[in-house]
Amino acid sequence: MEYPAAFLLGIVLYAAYKLLIRGFYVVNQNERAVITVFGRAKRAKMPGADSVSHVLREDEKERYNYPELQIKQPGGPYFKWPWEKVHKVSVATNTSNMAYDPESPEANQNNTVLEAVTKDQLNISLTGQIRYRVSERNIYAYLFGVKQPIAHVMGYFVSVLRERIANFEGRPVEDEHSDLLQSASSISINDLRKNLRDINDHMDDECTVSEARYGVVLEASLITGIDPPQEVESALAAINTAHNQVSSDISLAQAAADQKIVQSKRAVEIETLKAQSETEGINLLAKELETLKRRGGPSALEAYLRNAKLTLLDYTKTIYKAQ
Repeated sequence: MEYPAAFLLGIVLYAAYKLLIRGFYVVNQNERAVITVFGRAKRAKMPGADSVSHVLREDEKERYNYPELQIKQPGGPYFKWPWEKVHKVSVATNTSNMAYDPESPEANQNNTVLEAVTKDQLNISLTGQIRYRVSERNIYAYLFGVKQPIAHVMGYFVSVLRERIANFEGRPVEDEHSDLLQSASSISINDLRKNLRDINDHMDDECTVSEARYGVVLEASLITGIDPPQEVESALAAINTAHNQVSSDISLAQAAADQKIVQSKRAVEIETLKAQSETEGINLLAKELETLKRRGGPSALEAYLRNAKLTLLDYTKTIYKAQ
């Protein structure tokens, strides 16, 4: 075979390989694919109405103004030309340690514990997990917007979490009779432990912008542990014990005081009812005597008094006669 013929045959075989073998691809169930033509991703013909930019500030919308792309759904085989390139992305939900740093495996104690500083300057350790997935509505940001979107998302999450920890305050205790209770309740780490759910909800709300910025949806964050340094653990436990004891004593004192107040109110009600019953009897007797006087005259009252005196003699033990 002559050289030109072999060269042409090679070109034909290479073209057949690129078109027939490398020209077909499939998209798995948990994947989505985007096609680029000479490096430019294919745009959607009709942009969707469910834009993710509504969560951004006005000054951020221009910066994170990403186009909507044509997305290949699971299925195939699909055909592509040699000048086209397929970019596949997994849209499955992933779980990661919140201390994970994609750029430094040795950071945060080998990506296991995240450190933060509370408002009272206490260096604490945080453990937990976050769930995230790639956004189909903003897949351009994930593929072409930033170089390492997971690193950006984790950095944003950590900064928001540390800011929340540093400024978190518990609700003050409204008790003017207990200074110890007030001081113990102001310990920030205790407030953090009691309000883990509120902190997690705050993180979910603050991280909704990650979809519009980086093309990654943070579905949930779950802080499972907040631990102080070992040197203050015993002191904190002693303070918590004193706080619990003071709270218990105050509760018992309030219960005893409430019980005495209830008993006093009940006694006042009973005596009031007795006085009302006696007063009612006297009022009825006065009305009957007035009616008797009006009908029988003064002599009727004298007869009533004489009979009343005779009734009193039944209760008399000793009679003294005046000289």
